[in-house]
Amino acid sequence: MNIARLFMGIGSLYIVLGVVIGAYMGGSGDHTLTPVHAHINLLGFVLMMLFGLFYHLFPAAAATGLARAHFWLYQIGAAVLLVMLFLMISGRISEAAMVPLAPISEVAVLLGLVLFSVNVWRHAR
Repeated sequence: MNIARLFMGIGSLYIVLGVVIGAYMGGSGDHTLTPVHAHINLLGFVLMMLFGLFYHLFPAAAATGLARAHFWLYQIGAAVLLVMLFLMISGRISEAAMVPLAPISEVAVLLGLVLFSVNVWRHAR
């Protein structure tokens, strides 16, 4: 499992999705999905590319259980959270219907980020 490659590869898919949503908004004049677009670009593309670059530069960090746990917590948490945000912003579900899945996803993303931070402090010297 090449963590760096996986983060960067998945991040590249998120930027395509973010640009498609941005193009849709620009073409339609309907900017309702702006928060979804921003979150996909930031959580999906920017952070995943930065994670991938870090793990590429510090292969010892990528080879740890922390990196694998970070990867899975972040991937699952971010994907679920972004889908739920899309469903809420587009009016398909209410904010109340996001409980408990959205808060659990937010905690998964946060835990993944904490593991990443620990890994950075251990390996980036």
